[in-house]
Amino acid sequence: MTDPQPASSALPLSEDDLTRMLFGHSAFQYLRAGTELGLFELLEQRPGLSRKELGAALELQDRALDILLLGMTALRLVDPNDDKYRNNPTISRLFAEGRWDVVTAAIGFEAYINYPGLADFTESLRANTNVGLRRVPGDGPTLYHRLTGDPELSKVFYRYMGTWSKMAAGYLIDSVDFGSLNRVLDVGGGDASIAVAVAQAFPHLQITVLELPGVVPLAQQRVDEAGLADRIKVIATDMFADPFPSDHDGAMFVHQMQIWPLAQDTELLRRAHEALPSGGSVVIMNSMSDDTGDGPLMAALDAAYFAAIPGGGGMLYAWHKYEECLRAAGFGGIERIRPTGAWTPHGVIVAKK
Repeated sequence: MTDPQPASSALPLSEDDLTRMLFGHSAFQYLRAGTELGLFELLEQRPGLSRKELGAALELQDRALDILLLGMTALRLVDPNDDKYRNNPTISRLFAEGRWDVVTAAIGFEAYINYPGLADFTESLRANTNVGLRRVPGDGPTLYHRLTGDPELSKVFYRYMGTWSKMAAGYLIDSVDFGSLNRVLDVGGGDASIAVAVAQAFPHLQITVLELPGVVPLAQQRVDEAGLADRIKVIATDMFADPFPSDHDGAMFVHQMQIWPLAQDTELLRRAHEALPSGGSVVIMNSMSDDTGDGPLMAALDAAYFAAIPGGGGMLYAWHKYEECLRAAGFGGIERIRPTGAWTPHGVIVAKK
């Protein structure tokens, strides 16, 4: 029996595609196990190990090793050849390019924050609120507030965000002319990874990071380690209540606008508009979904997290949604920038007061 031809230009869904979704959690657990057991690092250092050598190095008994290698080879994470095992070339390329740390940080985030909360994904859709937040210990109104009371979970989250931001910083630096700015607000700047990267790329630039009080020590530590305390200030701020400093000619919202409902995004942009001088610039960067509403795939999958967990009520909005918020806040001269060669669905929008 053959699959019927699709009525549209969309690719048909194969049974293998459905299998990967049906047992997707198990596929992820193989990836997680390979990382936490050190399999990928081992094979990168010693490619071509035999099954027996792998079992001894990983300290796994025969049955457990059989299960692990069955999944690793079926998922094409590891390539077998005459009882010799190597990382798939894609895995090896990530190591070679220094990007494997991004993958392992994402695995930790998915395992300890996203997967527990996504148990409530359906209920979150029904209630149109982040029901999965109840899986995160604490009483704060958002994930970000609760993380300040859980140092271990906070470490997992900000390691992920730090590596993600480090990768995204390259897109931001290549896309935005920070050379024309002097003082920039980094609103909701997390652990200051973006601020540090931008300051290093533009030595004349002064940056002020606005963050929750519980995050300030993490950000200050990152700034101090980079030796940039003379150029990057970190200020404890409730960005929805406290006024933005007014002595800056630029403001950036990186991985921030996707957290909140559009009305709150507009409010944040209004606050930036009030603080900036005439001709000042605002920059939005985060993952974007397409205006057509059907992708890209990574944006669609990442949107589930925003539906179920953070507590802000946002999602990975389409480009035009951010542009509507910018106009409502009083900005003009809006420019879309799609970073070239980006693995992730990151996008940049720049506007002027």
